[in-house]
Amino acid sequence: MNEEVKIKVDPVTSQVIVGALENIAIEMGHKLARMSYSSIIRESEDFGCALLNSEGEQLCESTQSTPLQSGPIPGYIKGIKQIMEERNDQFYPGDVILHNSAYHGASHGPDFGICIPVFLENRLIGFSVTTAHHLDVGALSPGSCGIVDAIDAYAEGLQFKAIKVYDKGKKNQYVWDILRDNIRNSSVVVGDIEAQVASARIGEERYIELVNKYGINTIKAVNEDLKKYSENLLRNAIKELPDGKYSAEGFIDGYLDSNDPNKKDLKIVVSVIIKDSDITVDLTGTDPQIDLPINMPLVGTVDIAIYLTLRSILLDSVKYGNIPPSAGLFKPINIVAPKGTLVNPIFPAPTIARVAPGNIVASTLMKALGEIVPKQISAGVGNISVISYSGLENEDYWVHMDILEGSYGGRYGMDGMDTVDPLYANTRNNPIEDIESHYPIRVKKYQLRSEGMAAGKWRGGIGFEKEGSVLSDGSGSVEGGGQNHKPWGVKGGHEGSVGGITFISKDGKSKSLPSNVPYFIMRKGDVLKIKGPCGGGYGEPLEREPERVLSDVLDGYISKTEAKHYYGVVIDSLNQVDHNKTKNIRND
Repeated sequence: MNEEVKIKVDPVTSQVIVGALENIAIEMGHKLARMSYSSIIRESEDFGCALLNSEGEQLCESTQSTPLQSGPIPGYIKGIKQIMEERNDQFYPGDVILHNSAYHGASHGPDFGICIPVFLENRLIGFSVTTAHHLDVGALSPGSCGIVDAIDAYAEGLQFKAIKVYDKGKKNQYVWDILRDNIRNSSVVVGDIEAQVASARIGEERYIELVNKYGINTIKAVNEDLKKYSENLLRNAIKELPDGKYSAEGFIDGYLDSNDPNKKDLKIVVSVIIKDSDITVDLTGTDPQIDLPINMPLVGTVDIAIYLTLRSILLDSVKYGNIPPSAGLFKPINIVAPKGTLVNPIFPAPTIARVAPGNIVASTLMKALGEIVPKQISAGVGNISVISYSGLENEDYWVHMDILEGSYGGRYGMDGMDTVDPLYANTRNNPIEDIESHYPIRVKKYQLRSEGMAAGKWRGGIGFEKEGSVLSDGSGSVEGGGQNHKPWGVKGGHEGSVGGITFISKDGKSKSLPSNVPYFIMRKGDVLKIKGPCGGGYGEPLEREPERVLSDVLDGYISKTEAKHYYGVVIDSLNQVDHNKTKNIRND
């Protein structure tokens, strides 16, 4: 460690600085959301904001950020640095860098990163970074999801590899012209990028103010202390686990309508190897990469799924409280991912539809950990899907991206969360009022499923039912999962239920759609009817408290017949638990 950072900072000052850094990131997040044009950023909060030191270690992140946006940011910086070194380029005050290379840290192409190198008296002291998902990236079909027929990275849209959109403070107008000329709905997308730039500038300004107040050496010392603290915290948690190897398998839907068996029901293998205070996650045995975009970048997707899952399970916030992001949390973790597989593809393999597969990586890791920490995991989660609606109004495109939530499985002492974006994505749902006020879409139904809930001592989370109709001719495309593999149950809990998508034409004809569907035409009056999957149950259903079963009946989640069949609970005509009959059934 450099001598200049070897200073002691008292605990109070340290906490003040950590809090100040976090507040900077929160301010960046609020202002990015408020300045953005698109609902994917403004409402779904599919963005990340962070400050990093000059070495690219994350100092803070906005609490609004999704893990799949804020988590990859150190990878963005590493990729940017690598590219700039290869080009013999360097950072200067006033630079603003655009980056979205999935093979250089970015999670996937639509997640544009805006990086501002922060200087103090011509000395690089860190980076202010925002990331956000954009509605269109100039791919072969409208939108930035459902590009599931892309054959390689080039077909997935524009690639920006550490491109300076401002060079030493001067706007590179040609790059902005390229953006406007090659992106559908460019006024919204470019407006969102400009909001990212403005938010990153706020982070730059606030960080300089903080450094001027406390000194860069103090900031560095606080970061070193936090790294040691978080590393020790995770290592101590790992030490409590029995040494050994624990494995599980999961499956990605893939292309269920394909005649090629190598493109559907794709296997993810996770082995967790624990030795003293180190943990290795070995993905050997996972299926080879394919020539369609459900491959996952190792850096930016797979690693984030692993880091988040381990941190969430081993350092549960209920027990440990809030733990600020720190590079120390990564040190005890080693990832083995064979090259050329779904979890570490070789460029230019396409990766744009990596979100649902990444949830399977996280869920399978959780399943493997369930062998040794069953009270700290949930049952299997219901995966998400995303639909891209689009159309033309005169010469201008409109694009809407609808993130369709999954659900959590039950866990020890707690029912699964209903209709929520699970694991590492964690975006918010989009209010119907916002959708209908901005796009020619009518949401005809949006409610919890009335069937499919997984029974358990702690029931699985419930999926949703949603129907959307287009009010003018347009198009759709779909990416996702959760249609072919039921979320697993734990310790006697029942499996969850799969989801599904049905296309209903305006003349009433219907057909089922698989998990991944490329661009298709939608005519005025056509409807997409979607069911979200339900998470798995946890624990024996006959051990569920009768009053909680009654509550599920009264809420309409299950019928009285199902209460008796699955839970052995009898509900009488007055909608009360018949405890004598219930006891007799459960004792049989």
